[in-house]
Amino acid sequence: MAEDWFAEIGEDEPRFEHFRLAVDSGQEPMRVDKYMSTHLEKTSRNRIQCAIKEGYVKVGEKTVKANYVVRPGDVIRFVMPYERRGVEVIPQDIPLDIVYEDGDVLVIDKPAGMVVHPGHGHYDATLVNALAYYLHLTPGADDERMGVLVHRIDKDTSGLLVVAKTDEAQLNLAKQFYIHSIDRRYQAVVWGDVKEDEGTVDAPLERDPSERTRFRVAREDGEGKHAVTHYKVVERFGFVTLLECRLETGRTHQIRVHMSSIGHPLFNDEKYGGAEIRKGTIYAKYRQFIRNCFELCPRQALHAKTLGFEHPRTGKWIQFDSPLPADMAALLDKWRKYCGNMPPEEMEDA
Repeated sequence: MAEDWFAEIGEDEPRFEHFRLAVDSGQEPMRVDKYMSTHLEKTSRNRIQCAIKEGYVKVGEKTVKANYVVRPGDVIRFVMPYERRGVEVIPQDIPLDIVYEDGDVLVIDKPAGMVVHPGHGHYDATLVNALAYYLHLTPGADDERMGVLVHRIDKDTSGLLVVAKTDEAQLNLAKQFYIHSIDRRYQAVVWGDVKEDEGTVDAPLERDPSERTRFRVAREDGEGKHAVTHYKVVERFGFVTLLECRLETGRTHQIRVHMSSIGHPLFNDEKYGGAEIRKGTIYAKYRQFIRNCFELCPRQALHAKTLGFEHPRTGKWIQFDSPLPADMAALLDKWRKYCGNMPPEEMEDA
């Protein structure tokens, strides 16, 4: 399995750093874990051993074990899943909704509006700042636990995230994400009455060259990243539909771009065309109803509801479910009441 997933990690994948070590002609025989620890600054031998155990290290085209003895001429290739820190992370006492915790992992239910990782324009009050405080991390210290985040969700998307507390857990979970064995299911309110009860969007994604914060389905001559979203209808409201979306891959803005590409942008998703009336009637009462809905749920209606994975230490499957947050629950209740009271002439326009 390691042979397969190692090959699919793209060179431009931001969560992985790629390394190459060429063993020189005068090298004495040495275990590969020891050799790597002497040639990598700021990387512990324990972390290297964990990477080897999970199949992150190859000599030539062969995945090796820790007791492999390097020889002159060997070329060692490996990747390390690790969040690069562009800014110093300051621990901040910000409440966390912890769904589950043990010595290896944390599962967090993130509220909409919270940025996951510090970056341009968001240097504090992020989930990482909150985790640094909760885990008692020292700012500026050479502490690899600052790379605890294995994946992210958008600022205005709510829901479940898994966080690694150890090197072993981070490396193991990163592998599960890359072989697509993690179960991630979202609920989304999208514009329009989705025709099929279930379907799949298989379309590579690329960054939009006209606006760097947006993504789009890759053009035929583009070099987009493989992206697959499976969806099924949960509830219909005529002008909008509640979907469950299951991620096979986890690209940035994947659900938002895929749903928009098939004519069903997420409700109130300003970046991808969902923050305007896309379906409905000409009646002023309806237009006011939509404005009220936008105020009730002032962000894209997307929630990371289900998260399941193999526990990195025990190997047992664990799964978590997050109830819809108040804004999305209220939005759906409002649509249910509206549909129940919708005049016949408006239903004909659905």
